[in-house]
Amino acid sequence: MKLANLVGDRFKERPSDCVIDSHAFSLRGGYIKNVSNGIYSLYPPMKRITAKIENIIREEMDAADCQEVLFPVVLPGDLWEQSGRFQSVGDELLRFKDRNDTSMVLGMTHEEAAVHLVREYGNTYAKYPFAIYQIQTKFRDEARPRAGLIRVREFTMKDAYSFHTSQEDLEKYYAVMANAYDRIFARAGIPEVISVKSDSGMIGGSVSHEYMLLVDAGEDSIVLCDDCGYSANMEAAETTVDNSGCSPARDLEKVLTPHCKTIEEVCTFFNSKVEESCKAVMYQKNMTDEYVVVFLRGDYEVNETKLTNYLGEKVHAATVMPESGLVAGFCGPYKQDAKCQIIYDKSLMGIENLCCGANEVDYHYVGLNIKRDIGDVEYVDVAKIKTGDICPCCGKKTIKISRGIEVGNIFQLGDKYTKTMKMSYTDEDGTSKTPIMGCYGIGVGRLAASVCEAKHDDYGPIWPISIAPWQVHLCCMRSDNAECKAAADKIYTDLQNAGIEVIYDDRKVSAGAMFADADLLGIPARITVGPKNLVNGQIEISTRDKSVKKLIPTEDALKEAKALIDDLFAEINSKVKPSIY
Repeated sequence: MKLANLVGDRFKERPSDCVIDSHAFSLRGGYIKNVSNGIYSLYPPMKRITAKIENIIREEMDAADCQEVLFPVVLPGDLWEQSGRFQSVGDELLRFKDRNDTSMVLGMTHEEAAVHLVREYGNTYAKYPFAIYQIQTKFRDEARPRAGLIRVREFTMKDAYSFHTSQEDLEKYYAVMANAYDRIFARAGIPEVISVKSDSGMIGGSVSHEYMLLVDAGEDSIVLCDDCGYSANMEAAETTVDNSGCSPARDLEKVLTPHCKTIEEVCTFFNSKVEESCKAVMYQKNMTDEYVVVFLRGDYEVNETKLTNYLGEKVHAATVMPESGLVAGFCGPYKQDAKCQIIYDKSLMGIENLCCGANEVDYHYVGLNIKRDIGDVEYVDVAKIKTGDICPCCGKKTIKISRGIEVGNIFQLGDKYTKTMKMSYTDEDGTSKTPIMGCYGIGVGRLAASVCEAKHDDYGPIWPISIAPWQVHLCCMRSDNAECKAAADKIYTDLQNAGIEVIYDDRKVSAGAMFADADLLGIPARITVGPKNLVNGQIEISTRDKSVKKLIPTEDALKEAKALIDDLFAEINSKVKPSIY
């Protein structure tokens, strides 16, 4: 490919609406073009990158005995009715009617389609276990798409589904897929991806893990312990609090606290520690508008995913009406008479001297002892874990919070879909049983953008050789110089004949413009042909990350390029875990 013929332009200025580098480079480098909010077209470089990612995924899925299929993008609504998700999933699911007034959806995930495909096939125990996968377009009507290809509405995804007759068999294949994921990410050039315990969300299932790439631009909070290796998504991390050092019990006292509504104002008024305060956070259930009040230690925040899981339904921030009986800014657990569901977070356990709202404007209590003054209550974990907290695994105060991008996920679904969609098989003893499932997803475009986010410098991406759009970037510095052009043309022909992917820049542009474009394209190996070095019969070969830069004889261009490509692949492959398939 000659760069002069490459569809798509590159430009110097960073777009003002790009909050992360990978988004900016994707636009500046001629990789993507915005079509609508969260919807992009791919130019040739990004299409070549995603095709290579798809090939890596296919190789690993095929090796894990997972067979490729293809589901429709448009699905009948009645499939989602069968699973119960047509109503339960929110506005992220795009629903519409066709010309026959039939309810349809755009597939945002394909569990229902997978069960539909194999429902009749899997009618006997002899067919199990088996697994299928697809690489397909999906649509999720995200409320806030952002960051280029990292959070979009339309996207390409690999989703796989396995079917089993026992939990033991599911767990065995779950480990196989976990190994496959480790290999996929390492082969794509980001072996640093980690697996973290996660919340299953609307997909469902009892066990799930997310594969996270730890970068500052990540939109997810990841909980880590360097001492024992514990890792979890913020939504799934258990919060454990040590209240052993709190003040001793005292008498309960109601105190006038004029104009003190916030925890900070109350603690300042009483000259008390925020760790000995009780905060009220008020919600309403989405379905019924019933009030829910969460009481937790003043220095913690509510983890709304944990709260939703505990309640079994979603909530929203409360609009406190006068008839509710709740007193905003002065809400407390003692003598709480409002019609609401009260939840006590575990962060309050063991504190015998709390300050809290008195359910009366401008009044608070001090000395609240929940066990003494309210009685035995149920404590649940609905708080966000924070830096310095106790690790749920090793028990040390070593928790730290990092940012990460989710590049993949795996779930043990159980019978959530097979049972509701009435998939069954005849077991060896003649009885009818319900199979159980696992599902496994990787966003292809998101993975490409995540690699860029992790592997770039101030000038552009540094693509790993395994997914780079081309392997070699050949620069002819003076195409108007006959000797220079002839030497570069010969190298271009030799590289192509050897099966090496090369993009050749023989444009009549300045050296600065040529190198700027080369940096934006991020090709891992670069050959530069210029009159100055040709005088000595030499050309320059280098790597995009600047780890290699040397002059070589012109006639050694092909040999040196092959050797450099082999070295770059060897470096990546050295970090790929052995297969357990």
